[in-house]
Amino acid sequence: MKYFCVAATNENKRKRKPIKSDKDITSQTRIPWNSARLSASVVFSLKGHTEDEGVSNGEHSGMVEPYPCEQPLPCSHFVEVPHINQQDSWDCGLACVLMVFRTLGIDNCDIQTLAELCHTNSIWTVDLAFLLRKFSISFSYFTVTFGANPNYSGETFYKEQLPNDLERVDNLFQKALEAGINIQRRSISREEICFSILSGKYIAIVLVDQYKLSRSSPDDVFVSDYCVSNSGYTGHYVVICGYDTTADEFEIRDPACSRKNERISSTCLEEARKSFGTDEDLLLISLKKSGKQNRPGTHQ
Repeated sequence: MKYFCVAATNENKRKRKPIKSDKDITSQTRIPWNSARLSASVVFSLKGHTEDEGVSNGEHSGMVEPYPCEQPLPCSHFVEVPHINQQDSWDCGLACVLMVFRTLGIDNCDIQTLAELCHTNSIWTVDLAFLLRKFSISFSYFTVTFGANPNYSGETFYKEQLPNDLERVDNLFQKALEAGINIQRRSISREEICFSILSGKYIAIVLVDQYKLSRSSPDDVFVSDYCVSNSGYTGHYVVICGYDTTADEFEIRDPACSRKNERISSTCLEEARKSFGTDEDLLLISLKKSGKQNRPGTHQ
């Protein structure tokens, strides 16, 4: 449920396959979305779940709007998300939040400001959720684990910080419920992610195992120094901002990579985001702007 990544600095290191344009593009060829691939229940499953699944329905709940089943989805859709590099090994999540802010027209803060608001350099997805809430951004938070998972204590990546983070993270989750943050205790499916991106209404911040993301396409991907020396779990955040059904590829923004636009296969993304250590965390963020988004709110 947290990150670590060494930022890319060497142009000679391998990178993921680039795309040719970073413009907001929607394919002009539209196709009906086959119900065999994505049933109508998918979009409504995003909207709410039972109490057994750990859903918090409050201020930000019900964020995901139903997409008319009879309305065809585009073959592809790409949102113009400004690429921002992380500044340190620990702030990839903050860089992703900042990319979301810039996409929504919020330009009155920088990555240092976000770091100060977090009061820690051990950033978990719930920390990012509170940053989004503070700036009145609508989102849904998907995770298979409520709180910090003590089973990760054996992972090299978590070993140093987890003992100190357990209580803090558990308290943040409890505060999130009390604050009405929409947390759905389940994994969001590949089909739901594709549907949401193709609808043109959402982008996402996703926690991945960077080692697996790199290993899945060894000829095209950037491999950080950390990944080279450690084949274990390496948490890292990226932004999902596009999807192409023909190629079955997602467009992402990776704050650790010097290349602005990258595409990865859906299979690669699935393996990386469902790795042990990620809790399958994903923040599905609405692109609908509100008047409150240009300044931080009063939420604590």
